[in-house]
Order: sequence, then structure tokens, then C-alpha cells
Amino acid sequence: MKTEKIIMPFNGYIALGLATACAIAAFVGIVHEQPIFVIGFMLLFVFIVKGLIIVSPNSSQVLLLFGKYVGSINKSGMFWINPFYWRRSLSLRAMNFESTPIKVNDKMGNPVLISVILVWRVQDTFKVSFEVNDYQQFVKVQTDSAVRKLAGSFPYDHFEDERATITLSTNFDDINHALEQEINERMHMAGIEVVEARIGHLAYAPEIAHSMLRRQQASAVVAARHKIVEGAVGMVDSALKLLSEKDIIELDEDKKATMVSNLMVVLCGDRETQPVVNTGTLYQ
Repeated sequence: MKTEKIIMPFNGYIALGLATACAIAAFVGIVHEQPIFVIGFMLLFVFIVKGLIIVSPNSSQVLLLFGKYVGSINKSGMFWINPFYWRRSLSLRAMNFESTPIKVNDKMGNPVLISVILVWRVQDTFKVSFEVNDYQQFVKVQTDSAVRKLAGSFPYDHFEDERATITLSTNFDDINHALEQEINERMHMAGIEVVEARIGHLAYAPEIAHSMLRRQQASAVVAARHKIVEGAVGMVDSALKLLSEKDIIELDEDKKATMVSNLMVVLCGDRETQPVVNTGTLYQ
């Protein structure tokens, strides 16, 4: 497989000086009525001018001679090349591409919407020009393909697979690294370098988003309740110990059970409690 060949063409400023000299010589021939002299220098002038080429910074010119690849010019400036060379201009600047969100199934089969932000640039002008038909379309198609493969390799979160070490929604650095590596492998044949690849959008598909949101809310409520109960038990235990240590009141097992029950209701309830004044004994 062929690769890029960098060439250094003739200095364009020298060629421009020669073209100017030919134009002056042709003008002198006109003054002295020397038609053959004039025609010769005019043809030479046109030949030189047609070969002048300007390459901008971070740009490249791919050169062909009758279908044969000659080389590429990656250095900026003004140069002179064979006027019969076919030229194709390519940008070497970094380019951004943001894919539209696509619906794919994660490792557990749940439909998710996912998109990617890709920063890429041309690395090999020969491969970009002759190994693929349309390199920009190639980037889009291969990026979508890599995203589909990535999404199918990992679960969305730990709710679906508790044993998973990497998920799409939590391990962003690992996911982005895997995505960048996957896209780089696909872009290598086209001579394209992936500068950065990261997930731009990630969400459950609309048909299951509501159910998944309710599941997450339920899990959050259970976790919060667990913390509340854990704290309430500690507070009840502390209250009983203080009452015992300071000899404030003697509580038998029934009284302790009643006190624990009341404290747990007060501490764990999700509504404000209403105080009740007991004017009798604890057993009334």
C-alpha cells in the first residue's frame, strides 16, 4: 500500500523573477519587431506562470502527472511545479464533527440515544485522496459505526449490571478512550488522525426514559430512607444511654419499646409530627 510522499518543489520567487524577465524580453522583441523572439519568450512566460502555486499554512497540495502520484507539498509558501501536474488542495487543519444522536442498544439491550463529538485532521494526503472515495463522508459513517459498537459493549449504568466495572454513564474517561481507539483503528486506512473523541449526548430512548427515571427515583428514595433509619437508630440508642447514665428515669422493657417506637416515628416520618400531651401515666 502506497503512502504519502513529501516533495520540495522549486522556489516560486525565483520562478516569478524568471517569468518577469521573459515578459521584459518579449516586450523588447516587440519593440525591435522580432516576432519569433517574442513568441518564444511569451510561451516561456506562460509556461512558468502556469506552474506557480501558492500553499497556505496547514494546507497541502497533492500532485499527479497523467494519473501517476508524484508527491504532496505540505510546506506553505509560493513554489513552481510542472504545469502539467494535476493538483488537489487539502486542508490539514483540525476539524470538528458532531454526530446526530442515534438510537442503539446497550449491552443489556436497552435502547439509548448517543452522539459523539470528534476532532480529526488529515494525516496522510495520499490515503485521503486515493484510498477512500469521499473522506469526509467516510469519517461520518465510520464514526457512527464505532459508536454503535461501543454502546453495545457496555451497559448504560450499574442498575442493569451491578458487576460491570465500566458503564456508559459513569466511566467517561474510560469510555472516551475506548471510543477514540475504536475510531482511530477505522480511520487509519483513510489516512485520518483522531485528535479527540468523546460522548456528546447520552440518554435513554424516549420509550423507556420515563420508566428508567422512576426506577432511579425509587432507588434514590430507598437510599435516603436507609440513611434516615440508620441515623434514627443511632439517635435512639444515644438517648437511651443518656437517660440511663444520668438516672433521669427508670425504664422497663415495655417503656423502652414505647419510647423507641415513638422516637422512630418522629425521626423517620416524612411529615411533621403533632405532639400529644399525656396527663396520665405512660401506660394510659
